[in-house]
Amino acid sequence: MAIMIGAKPDCGFDDPIGMLKDCHRRIEHFLHVLCVVVERAAGRAMTDEETAAIQSALAYFRTGGQRHMADEEESLFPRLLAEFRAERLKELSGLESEHQEAYDLHAAADALYTAWIEFGSLVPDDIHRLLLITRQLKYLYEEHIGVEEKIVFPRAAEILDSETIAAIGREFRARRE
Repeated sequence: MAIMIGAKPDCGFDDPIGMLKDCHRRIEHFLHVLCVVVERAAGRAMTDEETAAIQSALAYFRTGGQRHMADEEESLFPRLLAEFRAERLKELSGLESEHQEAYDLHAAADALYTAWIEFGSLVPDDIHRLLLITRQLKYLYEEHIGVEEKIVFPRAAEILDSETIAAIGREFRARRE
């Protein structure tokens, strides 16, 4: 993403919850790219600018998106569940399955966009499929991010102690080295 003068800087490893929220903003940005390009370029070859934007979005979801899922599933969610030994945080139950659904939809979008770039066009059925996939992703992320940011992350900030938060931050850092 481009650097914006005056924009709030991204959070660091000392604020892993903030990092997850920052990542959500990047997900929303790159998802918007995936949605807009298929809507605008349907029936023609993508421009060089559209191709570059799509390649950046696909690269982000291949790496940053996967890392984000690992940050949540391997670092945050298990600690939240440990804090709720008797009472399971019900909002967590669907989030991991939504991660798998998003992964599958991204794989399909990636394959279609890659073919579009390689061959210069897609048949109408594939364009229609890509439109459906990007719309499904948009809806999925709106709901998913809403649950995380309104319920899960505030709960984590409330119940996890500073030592646990620091350990999560160290794990995030290790995934990026």
